[in-house]
Amino acid sequence: MEREEFSELLKFTLTGYILGLSLGVFLDGLDIKQNPFGEWAVRTLSGEGESLFEGIYALKSRLVGAEVSMAEAYGWGKLMGMVFPWVVDLFSRLLGVNVYGVEGFYIPYFYALSDQIGANISGFLFLLRRSKSLKVALRDYIKNPVMLTSLGVVLFVPLGLLVVRFVSFSPTTNLYVALETIAANLCWLPPLVGWLYERKEVKG
Repeated sequence: MEREEFSELLKFTLTGYILGLSLGVFLDGLDIKQNPFGEWAVRTLSGEGESLFEGIYALKSRLVGAEVSMAEAYGWGKLMGMVFPWVVDLFSRLLGVNVYGVEGFYIPYFYALSDQIGANISGFLFLLRRSKSLKVALRDYIKNPVMLTSLGVVLFVPLGLLVVRFVSFSPTTNLYVALETIAANLCWLPPLVGWLYERKEVKG
């Protein structure tokens, strides 16, 4: 496996968490609660803040003429996937969905992981372009610890969000909005797995 700069991407996730929490506390301090625009901003930073930085990382790699890597493809996929939850949130509210109840559990999921879905797809397309064979790309996908971790996160996080909403959690403050989105935003797991795998490869 090629060495990838996933350790760089880990820093971006933490930055997004800090910005989301800070904005949530600030808005609550101003008593701006259950405001669609405020919640949009808090969820975007908490769930997708790292996508902005990862997109910048991908753009920087392209500008300096670096060889296309899995980390870069991963970053582009996250950036392209971050717009989808804005549309989901908007139409859910327009359709009268109670975004604070059980039926609104999917909203933090998409804020936290739509970029992860985009990253997973982008990563697979990277493998497909590199191998020029669907069979080889699938084989490389299931052998890639980062891609498998990403897939696991995408599949299991919505179950956790649904259970938490069922036990009466409701994100009625911006701080709760930030915490719920951060808890769902396990996008740091795939980069962490990639970073640990790199270290193991180097030591081996």
